[in-house]
Amino acid sequence: MIRKIVISALLVTAPVMVHAAGGGHLEKADIDISNEAQLQRGAKYFVNYCLGCHSAQYVRYNRLALDLGLTEDQLVENIMFTGERPHDTMENAIPAVDSANWFGRTPPDLSLTARARGGDWVYSFLKSFYLDPSKPTGTNNLVLPGASMPHVLWDLQGLQKAVFRTETGPDGVPHEVFDHFELVEPGQLSPEQFDTVAADLATFLTYISEPVKMQRQSLGIKVILFLVVLFLFSYLYKKELWKDVH
Repeated sequence: MIRKIVISALLVTAPVMVHAAGGGHLEKADIDISNEAQLQRGAKYFVNYCLGCHSAQYVRYNRLALDLGLTEDQLVENIMFTGERPHDTMENAIPAVDSANWFGRTPPDLSLTARARGGDWVYSFLKSFYLDPSKPTGTNNLVLPGASMPHVLWDLQGLQKAVFRTETGPDGVPHEVFDHFELVEPGQLSPEQFDTVAADLATFLTYISEPVKMQRQSLGIKVILFLVVLFLFSYLYKKELWKDVH
C-alpha cells in the first residue's frame, strides 16, 4: 500500500440527494461488517485519506488487526501509520492546534460517527461533494452545506457539479431543488468503482463505531437458539408432569 496521508480530512457525516438547503433521503449503502475483505479495503482508505486529520481514538491497532484478519507485520506495514506500538490508538497525524488553524476547527474524531449518524449517512456524504467557486476549498457538499473541508477523494471520484431545478412550493414560493450531478472532470475510478470505495469506507467506520457488534450478533443467535431448545424441553417436561391431571 502506498503510504500517503492526505493533509485534508473527511468529516464523515450526513445524507445525500437533498434539497439545496439540506435534508432529504439517504442512498442505501452496501454495508456488511462481516465482510473481512471490505473491512480491509475500508481500513486502507481510512488510513490513507482520513487519518491525516481525523482520529479514531477509541480504536486500538491490535484490535483492528484481530478483527480484520491481519498479522502484526501486515498491520505495521499497511495500517499503523501514526502509532508506535500495536496497542496504540488511531490518533491523527496533525497536532490539534495546527488543524484548528488550517480548517477553522479541529476535525472531529470519527470513532462514533457511523453509530451516531448511520452507515448510509456516511456513504451518502462521501458521494455528495460538488464544485462551488464561492467556497475557500472550491467545493461544497449537499449533505453538509458549507463544510470547511475539501473534497479529499476528488482524485478517485473526479469533480462534479450539482444541477438544481426550480420548483414552486405549496406556499407559492419558488425554491431550488437538487436534481442530479454532472461529472466535470473524471477521476481515477468509474462512478461504480467509486461507489464501492465509499461503501468500503462507510463499512469500516460502521465497524469501528461498535467493534463488538459482530460478536454480539453471533452471541445473540446462539442465545436465541438455546432459548428455543430450552422452550421445547420445558414444554415437553410440563406435558409429562401434567398429563395425569389433564
